[in-house]
Amino acid sequence: MKGGCFCGVVRYALLSTPYDTGWCHCRICQRTSGAPAVVFTTVPKGDLVFEQGRDSLRSIATTSFGRRQFCGECGTLLTIQVDFQADEIDITAATLDAPSGVAPGFHIFFADRVSWNEPGDALPRFDSWRPDTRGLPVS
Repeated sequence: MKGGCFCGVVRYALLSTPYDTGWCHCRICQRTSGAPAVVFTTVPKGDLVFEQGRDSLRSIATTSFGRRQFCGECGTLLTIQVDFQADEIDITAATLDAPSGVAPGFHIFFADRVSWNEPGDALPRFDSWRPDTRGLPVS
């Protein structure tokens, strides 16, 4: 699978089949995307290869344990990384050339959902992280 940013400066390839695809309704996703939710999908970190535009990537720490990468030219949100899943990286699914190839299987941070955004699916909904989130620190 391949994908990239809106302006075409950044292009990437996924070397393995994405997994763990879902909707995130957290306020950070809302604010960094300008949308009520973001669909992300996951691959092992080494299986995301930037084929062009690596120098245009910018990064921002959005929490004490996570950061996001975006195109410095057009602003497209591309990746989400969290420290407790250091060997994996999330890619924003809509940046794939064929985003229909990865279907969401759940909603997280549903408690933060924008009130007028009521999904019409029957996917599992979690108010925060999913209980089976890999690597999640126990509180």
